Amino acid sequence: MRIGELSRRTGVPVPTIKYYVREGLLSQGELTSPNQAHYGEEHERRLRLIRALLEVGGLKVAAIAEVLGAVDDPGRPLHKVLGTTASRLGAQGEVEDDAEAAAAHAAVEELIARRGWRTHDSNAAADELARALAAMSRIGHGAFTELLDEYADAAELVARADLGYVDRRVAVEDLVESVVVGTVLGEAVFNAMRRLAHVDASARLYGGGGGAEGCA
Repeated sequence: MRIGELSRRTGVPVPTIKYYVREGLLSQGELTSPNQAHYGEEHERRLRLIRALLEVGGLKVAAIAEVLGAVDDPGRPLHKVLGTTASRLGAQGEVEDDAEAAAAHAAVEELIARRGWRTHDSNAAADELARALAAMSRIGHGAFTELLDEYADAAELVARADLGYVDRRVAVEDLVESVVVGTVLGEAVFNAMRRLAHVDASARLYGGGGGAEGCA
């Protein structure tokens, strides 16, 4: 197919497709003439993946380029691809240096040790968790740390489900792509389901009727 048809199929504008090619996110089409190129199903699939990572996963173009670079590296173990992908998720924030931050980092270190997780407290996700806990403590909700093991139980279940999906794939390229999809888009799925569950739980605990339109 030509670039115009590729654009129509994926909903990605032609200038954006050309930009992705220049940035290395999308491979060039097969030249059929000096000014024409042919694009195949692999280009359509990659564009849909880029669009999902951008629009649903919320990744920036630079982060997508790094993740796709890991996907396209045939010698990189799946665990390393997962690590690269996970490191691009989450909010980045300034590192505070106060009592709340120190206590939060200590709580995260203790959680990792207590759960026997094969990770390190310098992991980007651990740092993000510590920042969130410290922020909660600063506004008077430091007791939230008492719920960490309950959250960890749920997180382990979700992680096993994510990687169980990956493990069902057969082709190597599907395996690698599934790691990315399960990590980035799986997080979006879980966050949305968590909000739905919040609305239901709130309605059951605090609501008097059947509707919960006021919850968000």
